[in-house]
Amino acid sequence: EWLAVNTVDFFNEINLLYGVVAEFCTDASCPVMCAGPKYEYMWADGAQIRRPIAVSAPKYVDYLMTWVQHQLDDERLFPTQIGVPFPPDFLDAVRNIFRRLFRIYAHMYYCHFEKMSEMKAEPHLNTCFKHYMYFVYEFDLIPRKEELAPLQELIDKLMERDTQQFPKDAAAS
Repeated sequence: EWLAVNTVDFFNEINLLYGVVAEFCTDASCPVMCAGPKYEYMWADGAQIRRPIAVSAPKYVDYLMTWVQHQLDDERLFPTQIGVPFPPDFLDAVRNIFRRLFRIYAHMYYCHFEKMSEMKAEPHLNTCFKHYMYFVYEFDLIPRKEELAPLQELIDKLMERDTQQFPKDAAAS
């Protein structure tokens, strides 16, 4: 249940964050969904679009957010009735959602960070992303670490600050 509630919360938070830059993330400015020159994301949902296709970033985000919303609305996958158990494939589905939502963060950082900074939204972006990553690490929601590669340096920096501020030895004593 904790994973389900937080999946909804992170989805909503990322949706709001992307909304800050959505007017600047257009088919013309972002013809490819990417996180820098090394990482390009193609869309496939396994149902309507089985073979991955290249789409613009706003189209990708639209497909992704629609796909996640369908997952969240699926009573079989995210039951809302008390006593109804989560299905055996629940964790895999949540991992897939988190893996894909990470791509929106990666795109925002690589392609729209300057705009986020201009709008004074950088601290909010960093705080939301750090919270997201702590949750990902705590529940091993993106097990393939190469998925995190586009933002690994940033992740390390954000986490390092906490390690310096809150050393493990001090917490143990």
